[in-house]
Amino acid sequence: MNKHPYLRAYLAGIAVPTVFLLLVMTGYTVIRYIYAVPLPIERVIVFPMAAVPNAWGLWNVLYHVFFAGRRVSLGVFGGALPLLLAPGGYIVTRLLGFTVPHEVFVVAPFALPVGLIVYYLVWKYFVGFLNAELGIA
Repeated sequence: MNKHPYLRAYLAGIAVPTVFLLLVMTGYTVIRYIYAVPLPIERVIVFPMAAVPNAWGLWNVLYHVFFAGRRVSLGVFGGALPLLLAPGGYIVTRLLGFTVPHEVFVVAPFALPVGLIVYYLVWKYFVGFLNAELGIA
């Protein structure tokens, strides 16, 4: 059972955002194509669908490589991930020429702390649970 602990850490990390993004994409598809709500985000949806689960998996591996035995909380470590993902998402939107609505910049100062709290809780409870189930906690 001790074989491939980093692979198990990666899989525990990608499980939560993969399921969440499947639910988000199902909701987006229903809203966009059944109710005909014009939300043209097809050009930038590649970033969250590809980068976010991989980032979660690699972030979990990094935690187990460098911080697992050093009294650093998994929740705090995982809660720091939006500080990399948010600027990365912004850079991708700018590189693709996607105009970011002004409302995003108005909401961002309030949404970022909420996102940090949500990430902390998800990492502490969900990813921590998966790490324990896979024997790498």
